[in-house]
Amino acid sequence: MITPQEIRKKAERKYIDYLKSLVSKKPFDKLIIRGDKKYTKSSLPEFEKEIQAIVSQSKEKSAYGYSLDFQQVKTKHLGTQDLPISIYFETEQDFLKFLGNQKEVDFFKLNVKKITNVFPYLEEWIINKPIKVIQNEKKWDDILKVCLYFKNNPLPSLYVRELPIKIHTKFIEDNKGVIKELLDVVISDYIQKDKKQFEKRFNLKYAEPQIRFKVLDQEISQTFFSGLDDIAIQISQFENLHLPIEKVIVFENKTNFYTALTLPKMRKTIALFGSGFRVYNLKNVKWFKDKTILYWGDLDAQGFEILSQFRGYFPNVKSIFMDKKTFNKFFENDNGTLSKVLTKLNLTEKEKMLYDILKENNWRLEQEKIPLDYVNSYFEKEYANALNHTH
Repeated sequence: MITPQEIRKKAERKYIDYLKSLVSKKPFDKLIIRGDKKYTKSSLPEFEKEIQAIVSQSKEKSAYGYSLDFQQVKTKHLGTQDLPISIYFETEQDFLKFLGNQKEVDFFKLNVKKITNVFPYLEEWIINKPIKVIQNEKKWDDILKVCLYFKNNPLPSLYVRELPIKIHTKFIEDNKGVIKELLDVVISDYIQKDKKQFEKRFNLKYAEPQIRFKVLDQEISQTFFSGLDDIAIQISQFENLHLPIEKVIVFENKTNFYTALTLPKMRKTIALFGSGFRVYNLKNVKWFKDKTILYWGDLDAQGFEILSQFRGYFPNVKSIFMDKKTFNKFFENDNGTLSKVLTKLNLTEKEKMLYDILKENNWRLEQEKIPLDYVNSYFEKEYANALNHTH
């Protein structure tokens, strides 16, 4: 037989539909809870205990809650007994008092009125997401201020914290989820639908990722950057650079990027910090496509996975210091991070063989463990070869 706890769970599942009916102004209809007509067959005391449990929390005993209709039924095992044939909430008050949600619903009604008075066409959103109205019950004055501002200024081109709205400076940042859903409706004709980032989607300024790079050609440094050679600029500015370079060296981590500061000068070359898997920030740098791109990552599974990702953007990427000779020479029995990647990687045969060994044994040779004289020796030879080709 159904228990009071099961009745509560079933009543709670009907709460969302009840809230929806409030928004669409449907009158409260008797709310029926489907019961379980089975009962304990073993003994009369057990049966009476089940009946007593249901009755104890009914409207008959508590002055509110669910009502029970009984009917005399001749049972196979326990003779003629009164069995509950119907469980229902007769009034809205019975339902809400039983759930303990009266105060919550009062706030809900107040906020629905508040929202629809300003934006009547948000009624459909409320019907679809009534719980979000409740989850944000104390924030609606400020949420509506934000929506009204965007309604009147759909192309603000300001940073989030610059917006002239009388709210806490972090309010929008802390409530982006619900505000995004509302603005998608309120200013649907102005949003960048293909953008997921809040600032891009709603025409705001945003802090772009920065690309840090080292100019290894003194002449380019002097001509284009007044002699500066260690530079960090926004990705959009980096994408639009027009430098007479031929080679780009990408370092996976920052520690080894600092190695670039000691690299020998190289003609028409820059070195930059790729920042691990964030090499995706470089995927739209179109001027990379006709350059020689060298990638130096850690000798571990993730290093090769990042190389594969980067090569997906630029097929011309060549790895350096990511070979078996370098690994065997400097490996110090360090463990890496276990890789769960199962997809086929964009690696050469030699890279794939070393990747499989590193992944299987969870080995790692970090970039920092490769001595500077070994690195500089490689680049000095590269530089000498480049000079020979120019003569």
